[in-house]
Amino acid sequence: MKPTRPKTVQYRRKREVRTNYTKRLTLLLSGKPRLVVRLTNTQVLAQVVNFTLTGDKTIAAATGSDLRKLGWKYSTKNMPAAYLTGFLIGKRAIKKGCTESVLDTGNVSPIHKGRFYAFLKGALDAGFQVPFNSQKDIFAEEKRITGKHIAEHAPKLQGKSGQYAQYLKSGALPENISEQFQIVKQKIN
Repeated sequence: MKPTRPKTVQYRRKREVRTNYTKRLTLLLSGKPRLVVRLTNTQVLAQVVNFTLTGDKTIAAATGSDLRKLGWKYSTKNMPAAYLTGFLIGKRAIKKGCTESVLDTGNVSPIHKGRFYAFLKGALDAGFQVPFNSQKDIFAEEKRITGKHIAEHAPKLQGKSGQYAQYLKSGALPENISEQFQIVKQKIN
């Protein structure tokens, strides 16, 4: 009869598939703060976090809900909101004296031209330095980032679909999203 080995119990966060410790270690070894971004079903969450031995310390934070305080009446999880949240966190981090970091997307693999990269473009446009592969075409077109694609698509669905019902309910016309985008971006500056 073979002797049995004792079973090694993994860390709780690894068992729950909430933390990839190999990826986290790689990010921590860079020695730079992490620009942590998470996409939820309702908004974009972002923090600039610095590692310390006693625990991570948040330098700056921004959420899609912060955009509401600046007059954003549209979704806080779409591509324009991701860009604006990235722009906001970039400006806040620079005000706190942090000018560079590495992007931490958690367990998610970002999709080219998606919301993660719209967020990253917002942070870069704010003057925040984040290393990325500039050889690949990863950023969405300006039309999608500013929401012009929504403004062009909305009249086609006039009365046919309830796709933009939440915008209309809050008093925001989908056709005006690009103008609202520019207004909120100016307020962040």
